[in-house]
Amino acid sequence: MNTCRELIKRSLLFSGYLLPVVSCMSVKQSENEKLPNILFIYADDLGWTDVASGSNYYETPAIDRLASESFRFREAYSCGPNSAPSRASLLTGKYTPRHGVFTVGTSERGDSTLRKLIPVQNRTTLDLHFVTIAEELKHAGYETGLVGKWQLGHNRTGDGPQQQGFDFVISGNGGTSDYFYPYGAKNGKGAHEGINDGREGEYLTDRLTDEAIRFISKKREKPFFLYLSHFAVHTPTQAKEEKAVKYQAKPVDEAHLHDHPKYAGQLESLDESVGRLLHTLDSLKIADHTVVIFFSDNGGFGGVTAQRPLRGAKGTLYEGGIRVPLFVRWPGVTRAGTSTSTPVIGIDFYPSFLEVAGITQPLNNEVDGVSFLPLLKGEELKERDLYWHFPAYLENGNKNKVVKGAFRTRPVSVIRSGVYKLLQYYEDGRTELYNLQEDISEKDNLAEANPEKAAALKEKLQQWKKTVSAPEPTARNPYFKKENDVQDEVF
Repeated sequence: MNTCRELIKRSLLFSGYLLPVVSCMSVKQSENEKLPNILFIYADDLGWTDVASGSNYYETPAIDRLASESFRFREAYSCGPNSAPSRASLLTGKYTPRHGVFTVGTSERGDSTLRKLIPVQNRTTLDLHFVTIAEELKHAGYETGLVGKWQLGHNRTGDGPQQQGFDFVISGNGGTSDYFYPYGAKNGKGAHEGINDGREGEYLTDRLTDEAIRFISKKREKPFFLYLSHFAVHTPTQAKEEKAVKYQAKPVDEAHLHDHPKYAGQLESLDESVGRLLHTLDSLKIADHTVVIFFSDNGGFGGVTAQRPLRGAKGTLYEGGIRVPLFVRWPGVTRAGTSTSTPVIGIDFYPSFLEVAGITQPLNNEVDGVSFLPLLKGEELKERDLYWHFPAYLENGNKNKVVKGAFRTRPVSVIRSGVYKLLQYYEDGRTELYNLQEDISEKDNLAEANPEKAAALKEKLQQWKKTVSAPEPTARNPYFKKENDVQDEVF
């Protein structure tokens, strides 16, 4: 960071006011031009086929309506197979090796005797020297708010959302142990920051929506950036009783493996949240000046839902674990019912939001993503490769619909280049190559049939890892037992 950026960063962190460094201002804007609001609705563990997909089991009319009114990305990706790396990359615009948040918690997850390698050490907080998109927008004059999940540190330890550009924060936790008030609170202490006055039976998704609406109503006179980071539909899988009963009476969707009443009820409450937010924008007469984004941090959890025809689910680097729904509605820019098959990824939000806000000289101009605004305007985006680096282990949960074995994923790096996708595993060096245009389910491994393409993508992947200084797990685990050398199956 240069001196100017250092000064701004410190002022944002410690004083809440900008230092008088006029030359650092970065917004290109006429006096009469009001910057568009940005409402970012971030679902947790919501899979690609769970909304706007023709499911005969789930009911999501509000989200489906938003999708129909939006520009839809058919091949949008999260930056990781679980939440923390996806969120860190979205907020910084950087791939995971840049910030070191590779997974949730420790990278040594699962039975040690089943792990061949010692994984790369994981960071669980986002270092304060990274400039977030909230800091960029705050510097540009936006009111910034986080309602819901943060997972990258804590305000009490000095590395939470209020130290990373968010003035208004409700919750800021990494998760919730209960969706019903008092949300798992013990000893009279609130489980979520700013929520200490709930009523018995209050549902967390509803309460976060109340807080989001309160923020929008108070801040509508100035441009705002609201990062509404729902805990839903992450576990614990809890629904309002009447909704769970409703779905118990419905026939299951065999085609998608959608059959979990509580998950369906939990998803319906998330849908109602979206409906209330859209109604609020309409009633306040600011819908025409608000960009609405709906996105998910990773694929659906395989214990309660599945993503057919995609392979895998949350925790895997197959399409079901990282391909997610993405809709963008920007009145006057996007056209209802339009879509693209151009791949985009979570790191692209940072430069896209900079462009939405007219920021031409950002505090941080070293991002890995590219703005997808040309696509919203009907233009093309230059083809580029996408990457994932996951040098960690993720154990397999009980009753997983799509994984059989000890791990949802073992250490792996991935590249998507054009229609091809290559996975390179570290334990045994094996590679898997798929043509996603012809084989969206990733059933036909082409690594042996097309060795030239596999070799070319491996070389690209290796060069990228050098560029981002990606740490690779190479040390053998002394606790591994050879008799446990069994490959996992992902369906």
